[in-house]
Amino acid sequence: MNTPKPGPPSGAEGRARRLPRAVVAVVLGLWLAFVICWELACPLSDAGVVPDLATCTGFLLAVLVLVGWLRSGLLRELRRAKEVARAAQDVLLRPLPARLDGLALAAGRLSASRGASVGGDLYEAVATGDGVRVVIGDVRGHGLPAIGVVAALLGSFREAAHDEPELGGVLRRLERALQRNLRERARDERPASGGADPDSPLTEEFVTVLLLEIRQDGEVLALNCGHPWPHRLGGTAEEVAAGEPLPPLGPFPLPAELPARRCLRLLPGELLVLHTDGAEDARNANGEFFPLREVLGRTAAARPASPASVVERVQDELLRHTGGRVCDDVALVVLRNDRLRVPAQPGAQAVAARRPCPEPSRR
Repeated sequence: MNTPKPGPPSGAEGRARRLPRAVVAVVLGLWLAFVICWELACPLSDAGVVPDLATCTGFLLAVLVLVGWLRSGLLRELRRAKEVARAAQDVLLRPLPARLDGLALAAGRLSASRGASVGGDLYEAVATGDGVRVVIGDVRGHGLPAIGVVAALLGSFREAAHDEPELGGVLRRLERALQRNLRERARDERPASGGADPDSPLTEEFVTVLLLEIRQDGEVLALNCGHPWPHRLGGTAEEVAAGEPLPPLGPFPLPAELPARRCLRLLPGELLVLHTDGAEDARNANGEFFPLREVLGRTAAARPASPASVVERVQDELLRHTGGRVCDDVALVVLRNDRLRVPAQPGAQAVAARRPCPEPSRR
């Protein structure tokens, strides 16, 4: 029998919970008013030392209690706001499953905005009939506008990955979602246009996107729009590239033909590391870039490596390199091919050869 979860408090319950705070506020306000009236009615020049000390002590106690009470209330509200924001961020950029269609996955993110875990980076992975499709992208800028673009692109990808038979169709759906978001933002920023679409809505906005399709045999197809290429981790770390990338989404329309390019064949046990440019562009106090390939190489040498351990090590090294503060959003997605090829059992063919054929049925 399932126990029903408690729902939100009703109006009467909410008023009952707020009542003690109101009582405390009224009592403290009356006490403060009393102390002020006492000070005005009994000046220090006419009062003795003991009344003066008592008055000052009472006044300070009232102020301290009032400040402490207000501070505790603000801290509670801040904790609630953080919990709501964290829940909303997890819904927007939800954690990847640990396993997906024979692949082990892990992801991590570092936001350049203080107090936020979601910025302008996005990633998602879904299992489809054509294989596991993965997207990782980087929206120009930070803050609420970038988060709005992330929400639009992720929502479009989660539907298009199942509906479109080719990666090119998925990419076109992402482009249309981005254009709709930019037009809506332009109308909100310039409402005097009367609801008509602006001529050039936010032409400086763009998104880098990398789309991957990992098939059952380990073959990886890719479409890249200005995004960094991934790294493959076997015994070493090597960057995987499949030609010149397309321009980022936004400033230029996509070409008429979008054939997905064969990127590599991910063998069982090998890992694929996807990242945004914030990982390579991070600098330390001396202006030195983060050595991502060297870190991945050391990680690959320390086999066996799991996707979660790769994400954790790269993030730790990145924060150590930058002194605990990143200047750009960083997203990492690590995949490992855990699909095993079962070899043919020895003697299976001989057993099948010795098996007698069924006799024809007699009528």
